[in-house]
Amino acid sequence: MLALLAAGVALAVAAGAQDGQAPGNRFVCTALPPEAAHAGCPLPAMPMQGGALSPEEELRAAVLQLRETVVQQKETLGSQREAIRELTAKLARCEGLAGGKAPGRAASGKDTMGDLPRDPGHVVEQLSRSLQTLKDRLESLEHQLQVNVSGAALPGDFREVLQRRLGELERQLLSKVAELEDEKSLLHNETSAHRQKTESALNALLQRVTELERGNSAFKSPDAFKVSLPLRTNYLYGKIKKTLPELYAFTICLWLRSSASPGIGTPFSYAVPGQANEIVLIEWGNNPIELLINDKVAQLPLFVSDGKWHHICVTWTTRDGMWEAFQDGEKLGTGENLAPWHPIKPGGVLILGQEQDTVGGRFDATQAFVGELSQFNIWDRVLRAQEIISIANCSTNMPGNVIPWVDNNVDVFGGASKWPVQTCEERLLDL
Repeated sequence: MLALLAAGVALAVAAGAQDGQAPGNRFVCTALPPEAAHAGCPLPAMPMQGGALSPEEELRAAVLQLRETVVQQKETLGSQREAIRELTAKLARCEGLAGGKAPGRAASGKDTMGDLPRDPGHVVEQLSRSLQTLKDRLESLEHQLQVNVSGAALPGDFREVLQRRLGELERQLLSKVAELEDEKSLLHNETSAHRQKTESALNALLQRVTELERGNSAFKSPDAFKVSLPLRTNYLYGKIKKTLPELYAFTICLWLRSSASPGIGTPFSYAVPGQANEIVLIEWGNNPIELLINDKVAQLPLFVSDGKWHHICVTWTTRDGMWEAFQDGEKLGTGENLAPWHPIKPGGVLILGQEQDTVGGRFDATQAFVGELSQFNIWDRVLRAQEIISIANCSTNMPGNVIPWVDNNVDVFGGASKWPVQTCEERLLDL
């Protein structure tokens, strides 16, 4: 731009020796035509958009070029301001000398470099017009620079790219907002459904508690109840509050009713630390009913999966590991060498309806008992056959001296329930 200013205004300062004066006492200022000031100084062109780039890359390249143009224009403006200050100083010097005619020269002459103008006022007027033209172009350039820097005006191609990009971003934003609204609505619906399901479960639980309270209050005697385990799961079970002392012999009797297939599962299990199968009665899959003591097994010839009430008794003594099995008062099997000389360990956990893999837990649904249990009693001796017959035909009420069947000694969990029952009466109905 400095070349532009030099072309617009040409200042020739000549030193002359006239009338005995020393050289350098006079200055001659000659103005070029204003059209020359506009020649060869186009405004910098804006960078054009690349054809082989994506819209984002084109926009990024255009912004970088625009920034470089702005930096260059700032440098140019600084140079132009310095040139204007220099030209203004020279113009002032010329105007100071234009007050009179130069001696020894005619009143008219060529307005060219090296010749003295005959009309200094005309020279000053031309210089003023040229200077005004430069100032106008400078102001226009400054305005363009400010507009480009502020981002208020960009070439049409870049405006279209920006508008297109902004439109895409706006559509993406609206789509994301719509997705969030849908997720919010779905979450609200799921929360409502979960709340309704929870309330329904709580109402069912409250109803079950109410039924249990009515059932408990209807027990004719503390032992006139049954534990119902209607599903094959790993969370329905009953628990005996009391534990066993060390035993060298025992008799375990109970009433049960089940039609589960295959196998009725585990009517009861007793686990101690270090031995989960201390005492277990189980019918698993298509296997016969088994009695486990200290993880040793005896198969019992019992058949109770017909959906009717049956009275079951098993006896065992540590001496030679002798065992007996009774069903409905009749001895159906006997044997020996079942964990001989092994005393039953004390302090374990008695569970109704589940087989324990650890003390009091880790139940397996495939081994769960499905049906009803009642009159679960344990004695610390081997009952005589006549005693077992009397209990089975309901002619004798003889609770266990170690574990008696009473309401306050049995807890139920996971949906298992206690109901009033007269097992002997129902047994007669089955017959």
